[in-house]
Amino acid sequence: MLKIENLTHVYPNGTRALDNVSLEVPAGMFGLLGPNGAGKSTLMRTIATLQVPTSGAIRFDEIDVLAQPDALRRTLGYLPQDFGVYPRVSAYDMLNHLAVLKGYSDGRERKEAVDALLNQVNLWAVRNKAIAGFSGGMRQRFGIAQALIGQPRLLIVDEPTAGLDPEESNRFLNLLSEVAEDIVVILSTHIVQDISNLCQRTAIIAGGRIVQVGAPQDLIRDMRGRVWKKAIDKQELDAHREAYDVIATRLSGGRTVIHVLADSDPGNGFSAVEGDLEDVYFSTLSSLRRAA
Repeated sequence: MLKIENLTHVYPNGTRALDNVSLEVPAGMFGLLGPNGAGKSTLMRTIATLQVPTSGAIRFDEIDVLAQPDALRRTLGYLPQDFGVYPRVSAYDMLNHLAVLKGYSDGRERKEAVDALLNQVNLWAVRNKAIAGFSGGMRQRFGIAQALIGQPRLLIVDEPTAGLDPEESNRFLNLLSEVAEDIVVILSTHIVQDISNLCQRTAIIAGGRIVQVGAPQDLIRDMRGRVWKKAIDKQELDAHREAYDVIATRLSGGRTVIHVLADSDPGNGFSAVEGDLEDVYFSTLSSLRRAA
């Protein structure tokens, strides 16, 4: 169990990236959802001991993360948003080198671990290929392999599917789901569908604060009967925003489809729609904008 209590981080320029964040993250896949600049990466870096917060506490099982960063690092796997490697080195040699840094001093044990990881992420056939020649999805799978060195109990992945095509994204997320069965995995992203498909629990962060937390199906259930849609011409959008609580707009068949939030049928051509996590997300951000 990862437990975060009253975590705040203020950068030297005065930006409050985290504002009194508290979360409990059990074993399994946990989604952290939020727009760009919401504080997701700052929270991930802080949990990963890459920066020290202004105040607050983090515990992972028996480890006081802020007081014992080295103890956390021994059981941590981390795939940051911008994962850098030596591009001219082969996948095998790079993973072997990283295994040495992770503490695999016995050559036979290290070889077994590296071989197993390359097979697990389906890169064994290209193990001798330079990472520079990898596709985006292959690089991300290599990133997961390096994050899994040492059998971590806590795995953090930050925006892992950004820039991947749908096939590579699905392959990567399936792999992530497999490794999340027995450990804590935090998936930080702004892609709502990834969270909805994979995570048993999720939190929405905006402006450095946790504004929603729960199981995706429970959050969606709370929206039931409150989401309505209508296809309109583009020039009608401003008028509808004035009259209704428009939470999302989509283009469909050359027309603009709007989703609005209302406790009862708004009439005027609207029809009920089964809410999803995207509606939860957009309605939460819409409420925050109105309150600001």
